[in-house]
Amino acid sequence: MTTAPSTETDDSPEAPQSVRAAPPRGPWAALRPLVLRLHFYAGILVAPFLLVAATTGLLYAASFQAEKIMYGHEMTVPVGDRELPISEQVAAARKAHPKGTVSAVRPSPEADATTRVLLSGVPGVEEDRTLAVFVDPYTGKVRGALEQYGSTGALPLRTWIDQFHANLHLGETGRLYSELAASWLWVIAGGGLVLWFSRRRTQRKLRGTSGRRRTLGLHGTVGVWAAAGFFFLSATGLTWSAYAGSHIDTLRTSLHQATPSVSAAGGEHAGHGSASAGGGVEHGVGLDKVLAAAHAEGLSDPVEIVPPADASSAYVVKQIQRSWPTKQDAVAVEPTTGEVIDVVRFADYPVLAKLTRWGIDAHTGVLFGVVNQLALIALALSLILLILWGYRMWWQRGRDSAFGRPIPRGAWQQVPAHVLVPLMAAIAVLGYFVPLLGIPLALFVAVDVTLGEIAYRRGKRTYAQ
Repeated sequence: MTTAPSTETDDSPEAPQSVRAAPPRGPWAALRPLVLRLHFYAGILVAPFLLVAATTGLLYAASFQAEKIMYGHEMTVPVGDRELPISEQVAAARKAHPKGTVSAVRPSPEADATTRVLLSGVPGVEEDRTLAVFVDPYTGKVRGALEQYGSTGALPLRTWIDQFHANLHLGETGRLYSELAASWLWVIAGGGLVLWFSRRRTQRKLRGTSGRRRTLGLHGTVGVWAAAGFFFLSATGLTWSAYAGSHIDTLRTSLHQATPSVSAAGGEHAGHGSASAGGGVEHGVGLDKVLAAAHAEGLSDPVEIVPPADASSAYVVKQIQRSWPTKQDAVAVEPTTGEVIDVVRFADYPVLAKLTRWGIDAHTGVLFGVVNQLALIALALSLILLILWGYRMWWQRGRDSAFGRPIPRGAWQQVPAHVLVPLMAAIAVLGYFVPLLGIPLALFVAVDVTLGEIAYRRGKRTYAQ
């Protein structure tokens, strides 16, 4: 005789720990308790990481507008009559900040925007960041200098929030938290989606409900509407994670879908150095002719000019617009002649390279500007509410006296072998490529089986062997 965990434990606090059940009528009847148990425990254990990720992500989405307000003096200027040559603007920045080397120059992209001269190797500035010197393109006056991080030009406020979201300011070790959250978000969202649509239509209604039933209705309804966004955030978050991200990069490379880069005589340019030891950038034809050559090749603002890494290298000019339409064309310019020697067009990127670029930019809130940021804020708030409602349902399962009873174990025993074996194989493969999903899942199963065996030996089992 076999007992199975109730499939209605998510609907009623009165459901018993185990009930006598008829043999399953199909694979789903057996799988539903397993999905329910996974969704419940994954939500309980991973929710704290998701809550931190959602809260910090919400702050990051709002930081773009906060940055414009906080650093308005440095970022904007009154519109003048005529812009100075780029070389003169760089000279003004170097006069005010002679230490370090010029790693890149971002000419004013709009009439009221400053030019950014980026200096690397400045004492007191972290190695992975540059000192951005903001220059009035009309007068050459330096309006300030701030640390800048990343390709989106994040200034101190956004940088601090970005690092808090990415690694809790704990470095590489801290990245594990965000990868764990991204690895499990799609699993929890997918499980909830399946459970919600497997419920009878009458049980999905909110009107006229109260207590745990109403909390479940709110949890399910918001989860269904936000699920697509959660899948997107999970997938794009994994693309630049430490472990799953490396597997994705390897896969893209093997499929010839890696992001191409412009070729210069001295190799790739990453913005670390300049043509001379003193940090000068007027190598060969100079910045103004290099910029003119890039414009002639069709590169419109905003652009970034990277000086030659050494005497045998070329200038690299690349578009840096991540908003829609994306502008990511790049050219290499021979410093002695000012001729364009290589061109890479975003239109020629492989499909996966384009999708990766768009996915990351949408995840970080830059692809569609303010609309994108508002959508991220809405998703973050939805996830926060779902987590709070989830914990509330856990409390309500205990009839408001203590945190609720766990979902009965033993659900996997009811799954037919022809379904369970392929399912376990698929999970093993997925766990290899997404280790922060596979390892915690294996630990969860091991602990769950151990606790079940202990309960069995004490005569407190909730299922029959």
